[in-house]
Amino acid sequence: MSVTKPRLSFRQIWNMSFGFLGIQFGFALQNANTSRIFETLGAETNRLALFWLAAPVTGLLIQPIIGFYSDRTWHPTWGRRRPYFAIGALLASLALCTMPNSSALWMAVGVLWIMDASINISMEPFRAFVGDMLPPEQRTTGFAMQSFFIGTGAIVASFLPTIFKEWFGISNVGAEAGSIPDSVKYSFYVGAFMLFVTVMWTVFSTKEYPPAPGDQENLRNREKRQIENESGFRTRFNKLGASLCGTGIVFTLIVLYFGLEKELYVLALGLIVFGIVFLLAGDYIRQGRSYLGFVHIAKDFITMPRTMVQLAYVQFFSWFALFAMWIYTTSAVTSYIFGSSDPTTSAYNNGADLVGNLFGVYNGIAALAALILPYLAKVTSRRITHMIALSIGGSGLISFVFISDPVWLWLSMVAVGIAWASILSIPYAMLSGSLPPQKMGYYMGVFNFFIVIPQIIAGTVLGFLLTHLFHGQSIYILVTGGISMIFAGILCLRVQDAEEVVLKGH
Repeated sequence: MSVTKPRLSFRQIWNMSFGFLGIQFGFALQNANTSRIFETLGAETNRLALFWLAAPVTGLLIQPIIGFYSDRTWHPTWGRRRPYFAIGALLASLALCTMPNSSALWMAVGVLWIMDASINISMEPFRAFVGDMLPPEQRTTGFAMQSFFIGTGAIVASFLPTIFKEWFGISNVGAEAGSIPDSVKYSFYVGAFMLFVTVMWTVFSTKEYPPAPGDQENLRNREKRQIENESGFRTRFNKLGASLCGTGIVFTLIVLYFGLEKELYVLALGLIVFGIVFLLAGDYIRQGRSYLGFVHIAKDFITMPRTMVQLAYVQFFSWFALFAMWIYTTSAVTSYIFGSSDPTTSAYNNGADLVGNLFGVYNGIAALAALILPYLAKVTSRRITHMIALSIGGSGLISFVFISDPVWLWLSMVAVGIAWASILSIPYAMLSGSLPPQKMGYYMGVFNFFIVIPQIIAGTVLGFLLTHLFHGQSIYILVTGGISMIFAGILCLRVQDAEEVVLKGH
């Protein structure tokens, strides 16, 4: 039995999405300034992708777990998702205050891990929140509203270092080598405040629907959580686990024999870890413990709905492109256009500031595009809309290599902003219609695998490409990202959006 969901008013959708404004304050500051902080603390450019791996690895671990347990949470006052909103907001705000005060590179990498984990604790339930609260015909609008707040929060957050420098005369250069500029520090403090306040606004202004009679009892009953066809899944888990472990070991030996970049060991380790996960799931079934969430996560990974599988390929190439952009835009712009790779020079810091502003622009454009995309999707379709947006964004990234005057970079980022708005809304709108309501948070967490896995792969191979294929010129990493995003757009044509057919027929 499921709860009948009435149409919500504009104000109700606004309130339930408002927390994303602050969440994106945190993500925007992280995306625009983390590489700058790492380089200031002594990181080499070809090691940036490795240091950034903390973020996607954290998301890979946190989101399915939070989704699984938020599906099984219910409190008469706090509801299902809102406890996770509040806890994540508190932890993320503390991490944002700590990040710009890191005294060493290892500390900054560690804080990035904690900060990303905390933001993910809040963010993952927000995706499921739309599916929980809105009827099918309003879900595209709900995810678009989230995109609007993401864009709005990000544009303000991305411009904060420049605002503190230009409006308040706060230093944009560290007092000494290896120190973070005060303009960056104050930006992170403002971001921490905004994240906490906006998320708590959603927590206290929105009420959730109670679970349908019997749903919570079923979720807590071990016998009813036992998976079907245990022997069949045990065999599949063991075969897949052995295959992944074997591939990881062979890849490790290849890296070792040819003396390739150490970052590639991370990819090999990832294959082995995934293999061990499936082998453990198979062993738990042998023990008669298939009711465990660990087993269900493994099962749903290989039995996800067809639409989810098709969207997984689109997500993979979309987020590979985004991760390339977030890591290497600073080094590409400062070295290729501003002619400096030295964080102590004004040229480098001016270029880094411009990157922050450019990130603000693409997020601002995303806020505006998010208001238009639902109408375009009605006229064409969700998948056609997403294909167009990704193709435009990929072209914007590729255009960086043809630009010598920084002014033209603004136009490139307008194109990226259109793609970003679509990435944040359209795939989730298509996905939510294919998921069982009682597992909305769980599946949204599993769906995050296809955001995180390409980021992990990017983090392990981009440094290799930079060194061996692009000879240290990070501008070509952005071109690679652009090609990847356009390919993701082409793959959109394969997605079957069953709910959209129903809605158009309605």
